[in-house]
Amino acid sequence: MKTATRRALTTRLSALLTTRGVTMVVVLTAVWCGLWQEISIANIATGVILAVAVLVTGVGTPTVGTIRFRPLSKLLWIVFVDLVTSTAEVAKAIVTPGDSTDEAIIAVAIPDEGRHHFLLLIIAVTLTPGTAVVDADPDTGTLYLHLLHVERREAVAEHVRDLTTLACRALPVPPARRPLQTTS
Repeated sequence: MKTATRRALTTRLSALLTTRGVTMVVVLTAVWCGLWQEISIANIATGVILAVAVLVTGVGTPTVGTIRFRPLSKLLWIVFVDLVTSTAEVAKAIVTPGDSTDEAIIAVAIPDEGRHHFLLLIIAVTLTPGTAVVDADPDTGTLYLHLLHVERREAVAEHVRDLTTLACRALPVPPARRPLQTTS
């Protein structure tokens, strides 16, 4: 391994030892357990390994910067409420005779600053029943969402933008980290 590569890897690993880095590992691990709907030693261990891998490669929310706990609490609360209410809506759609769904895939543009929190937004949206991220373009900052009810398109797009704003307030990125790397 080249010295520059080793140095960059060491820097990224040491960033995980900050308050924000540890918090991001804990949050991503909790999300992993939530996706599996079970808290077990295996899920926690796998969640930690995946969280570290995602954060070290630079894919996830940056591990540098501050954490603002009030907006973070509000963001987590909104995702929790979305999870509960959407679960009830999907359950209702399942038990209601006939098919009342009118599915669609929509594109939601994420503002530049919010693109630093792309992974967090993908997870928050995917955790919500009735809505799923089917594709994401980090170069343009676009999330492609599958909706069960197309008539909610504008409300869902606005809700994703609100989640983006909250993520940016909760986990501000220092100016030195603001330029985004693209895959092209």
